[in-house]
Amino acid sequence: MGATAGAVWGRAEQQDFRSRVRGTLLGTAVGDALGTPVDGLTLEEIRQERGAEGLNDLAEGHGRRGTVTHLSQLTLFTLDGLIRAQVRRDTGAWHPPTDLHRAYRRWAATQSDWGPDERRKDDGWLAREEWLYARRDPARACLTGFGDETMGTLDAPKNPGELGPEAAARSAPFGLLVGWEPQLVVQLAVECAAQTHGHPTAYLAAGAYAVIVHALARGESLDGAVQRALGILAARPGQEPVSTALQQALGAVRQGMPSPARVEELAGAGTAERLLAVAVYCALVGEDIRHGLCLAVNHGGRSAVAGALTGGLLGALHGETALPPAWLAELEGRPTMLVLADDFAMEMTQGTALHGPGASSPGWLARYPRA
Repeated sequence: MGATAGAVWGRAEQQDFRSRVRGTLLGTAVGDALGTPVDGLTLEEIRQERGAEGLNDLAEGHGRRGTVTHLSQLTLFTLDGLIRAQVRRDTGAWHPPTDLHRAYRRWAATQSDWGPDERRKDDGWLAREEWLYARRDPARACLTGFGDETMGTLDAPKNPGELGPEAAARSAPFGLLVGWEPQLVVQLAVECAAQTHGHPTAYLAAGAYAVIVHALARGESLDGAVQRALGILAARPGQEPVSTALQQALGAVRQGMPSPARVEELAGAGTAERLLAVAVYCALVGEDIRHGLCLAVNHGGRSAVAGALTGGLLGALHGETALPPAWLAELEGRPTMLVLADDFAMEMTQGTALHGPGASSPGWLARYPRA
């Protein structure tokens, strides 16, 4: 895997990057929370419940407004795993897919344990966050993929017939490795997606999503980011369904006013590449983040995934301050997300000041153990 480039980070660049990291993580979670109450309902059922305009505000899901699902939980553990991978580099043991697998196994423990196990000192701080132990409709592929020590790989993927979008929905953080070459971002996202979603369409959709976020986090336009993803995908076997779906999303932008019918058409059967197309479309045509997210979740199908994917794109594109403040105010787990996002930004921009082959910050290694 590639290394972080020796970019010189000025203060303004660090602040912009931190805003995009926060935006990506909070945007994913806000979209997830917005879509959760209507997930799986038909468009007609959504309108019966919410009125002719459909859902246009946070609604109650899992007992209160603003709750998130396993999609946001796993996105948090993706960030955690990426920090841990960077910290472990000092030891010479550098294999990010393994570090991510360990992080995802820590998530899997939250789905079966009553609460944090203080005896597991190597878990780090995130796995001790009690709110993450809520079981929120975890996809079967995620539970089986991370259900044992065996790590799925591209040569021997877990769930090789799985076409679902959940692996893509946890993959935005790979795009925040802004010092990496785009091809390496795709490769890492694809390898980690194959740990649960072994069909090429599903893991290549995750790679495409990650590299679109990567371009956005580096300041490119969304249209340019999608074109970059298409160029990188072109060389990959099995990429045709993903490329076709992205092309359809770009084409739909030119077909008049956005509508739920157009979103449903793009969403199709709710497979990974189709939900990626929905996210790209809604992020491109949304008048603002609120409109783009509402457009993404008001369709008959995987509303939480569509919201999470769209929110990740819009957050990376615009940064945290563009997200609707009233939604952030009610978002479950926001304090945890802000701390993790800031830790990730600090690790990526100032990691050498926190740890190295010689001296390291004991506090940092307690938060992100090398073991």
